[in-house]
Parts: sequence; C-alpha cells; structure tokens
Amino acid sequence: MSNTVTSPAPHQGVMKDLSFLDRWLPAWIIAAMVAGLLLGRFVPGLNTALEAVKIGEVSLPIAVGLLVMMYPVLAKVRYDETHRVAGDRRLMGASLVLNWIVGPALMFALAWIFLPDLPEYRTGLIIVGLARCIAMVLIWNDLACGDREAAAVLVAINSVFQVIAFGALGWFYLQVLPAWLGLPTTSAEFSVWSIVLSVLVFLGIPLVAGFLTRTLGERAKGRTWYEETFLPKLGPWALYGLLFTIVLLFALQGEAITSNPLDVARIALPLLVYFFLMFGIGLVASKALGLNYAKSTTVAFTAAGNNFELAIAVAIGTFGVTSGQALAGVVGPLIEVPVLVGLVYVSLWAGRKLFPGDRTVPAR
Repeated sequence: MSNTVTSPAPHQGVMKDLSFLDRWLPAWIIAAMVAGLLLGRFVPGLNTALEAVKIGEVSLPIAVGLLVMMYPVLAKVRYDETHRVAGDRRLMGASLVLNWIVGPALMFALAWIFLPDLPEYRTGLIIVGLARCIAMVLIWNDLACGDREAAAVLVAINSVFQVIAFGALGWFYLQVLPAWLGLPTTSAEFSVWSIVLSVLVFLGIPLVAGFLTRTLGERAKGRTWYEETFLPKLGPWALYGLLFTIVLLFALQGEAITSNPLDVARIALPLLVYFFLMFGIGLVASKALGLNYAKSTTVAFTAAGNNFELAIAVAIGTFGVTSGQALAGVVGPLIEVPVLVGLVYVSLWAGRKLFPGDRTVPAR
C-alpha cells in the first residue's frame, strides 16, 4: 500500500521508502479505533444513522469504506501474471489446507479451551474461524511486500470456498464434531444468499474495478505510466478507506465493547493465540515447502486473517444484534487489526532471518 512501492517483487528499501502516512500506520489505526469507540459511546443516535441503510447485514457506510480500501490494492495487481500463481501447486495446496482445515479446527479448539463456560462467545468465535479473509488481508500482504498476484488469486479462491463450504463447515463444527466429542451442540442456520452477497460486494466490485482500471490504464498510457504515475496517486486511498472503516466499525460497537471489558478480554485471548499461531504456521510451512518470502508471506496472511464482515453478518442474522455471538464477531477486528499490523513488521523482520539471499525479501 506504500505510495512509492509499486512493483510486486522485489521491494527494495521498503521501510525507508514508506510514505509518512504508511510509516505511522499503527498510530493512525489506534487513533481510528479510539475515535470510533468514543463516537459510539458518546454520540447519541449515531448507531441508528449508520444502520439505517444496509447491504445485507452490513452498514452501507462500512461497505463503502471497505470498497474504497480494497480498490487501490486490486488495481495494483498485474492480472496478466496470475496464471503463474494458479499453477503453483505448493502455494495453492498450502493455502487451502491452512484456510479450510487448520484454521477452523484451531479456532474450534481454542474456543472450547478458553471459553468452555461461555457458549455464546464460543459459538461466535467458531463462526469467525469459518469466515476466511477476502478483504483486509490484501492491505496487510501489500504492506509486508507479499506477492500481490498470489494474494488476489488466493482471496478469489477463498471466496468461492466460502460460498460452497461455509454452511457445511458451520454444521460440522457447531453440531457434528461437538456431538462426537460429547460436548453441547449449537443449532444455527446460515443464509447462503448472505454469504454470496458478501463475496459479490466486498470482493467482486473492487476486483472488477481494479482489473478494468489496470487494463484500460495500461492500454491508454502504458505500464510505466500506470505504475509510476497513476498508482502512487491512487495508493493512499486504500489507507483512507481502512481508517474510515475502522472508525465506523468501532463506532457501531463502542458501547458494547466499553460496557463489557472483561468479556472482551476473554474473547480476545483465544483470538490473539489464533492469529499468531496461524501466521507462524503459515510462514514456516510455506518456507518448508520451498516457497520464497513473497509467497510465504501471502500464504501466512491469508491464513491468519478472517472475514469479520461476514462473521458479524452471520452472527447478527442468526442470533441477533445484541447476542454474545455478535459481540464475539465484533471483537474480531478489535484484535485482528492491531495484531496483523504488528505481524507486518514481524514478517519484514523474519524475512531477513528465514529467507537469506531471497531476492523477494525487502531491503532494510
């Protein structure tokens, strides 16, 4: 997302080349979270206004923020190079296994270990684990100098699997597996249309827009102009969209979060463990399979991130807006955003340690 780094690999001198906006990203995100919490807590009627118009179960202003956030990143993707990603069986296999076998199973285990006495929060966490990331992961991957083309392909594949497998996995992890283990079960019905709508809106629209922008831009003025002149001007809008979205998300749930600090802390702990474990497993497993830094980073971030928009929508649609399941979904981005920003820096540091001599590792 840096304004000065536009080629997919290698990224040279990434930290010193970051714009002022990008270099202080953690500070902006913390400020946005605090601003959102304060707005939600102390501005009467704000929640009602934000929820007045929705796309599915997601507030229209939040949907706009997500689209603004994703469009610049997807406009950076070199779509004529995505074929090399689709043909990489190691990358594809690692991502599918991590996202659709390891991730849901790990979240299920952590939910039961940390929240055995809180069934609503536990169910909410399990739902978060089933919703694989199709949005913000593109931001984290870009900041960590991952493979943009690989990220675009893996996000698209996650979207397809989300439509096909979300309901079946929900049934398995909430009813079948607990019954096998002699644990209490939870009944939940998921709307396939809500999942399809989430994918079409939050991935389909910016993906088509990004593809058309690059295709038409390169056709009109060439790749050099597109990547060296146009993208640096478009790039900052991804960060603006991210910060706008964070403010609104936390404004909507400010009262719930600040009114239940102990509950938030209990939900946060398994989420912290989950994000760090999934990222670490993804990075180490990818290196073991022989993938370079850029691809390993992409696999790690796509494995660690979750589609909290979908998880919140499903929890609200199934259990209600004031339910514990919905609160667990809301705590997801509260923990995910700062943790994955931190993991961007971990990735940049670990790249030099784990991938010596790899030309896709960004310079200091």
